[in-house]
Amino acid sequence: MTYKEQLTPWCIIRHLPNLQRIVVGRFRRRNDAEDHLRIIRQMCPNVPFSIVFDLPLDTAKVTAERKRYRQGVRIRRS
Repeated sequence: MTYKEQLTPWCIIRHLPNLQRIVVGRFRRRNDAEDHLRIIRQMCPNVPFSIVFDLPLDTAKVTAERKRYRQGVRIRRS
């Protein structure tokens, strides 16, 4: 994930067949994403979209390790 993508964690996702998806837009604030999604839905009412918080993989890994540590599970490092 690039630095620019880290600055804009809120994404509008267009859902495609076979569990595929496309990121339509990235935003700094959820409120901005919701406003943009409202306009997209007016233009394409029958297309499924959703808003997600795109957490960087490194952050997700650290969060999972912290959770395991709090639960008393030892973390193996290779």
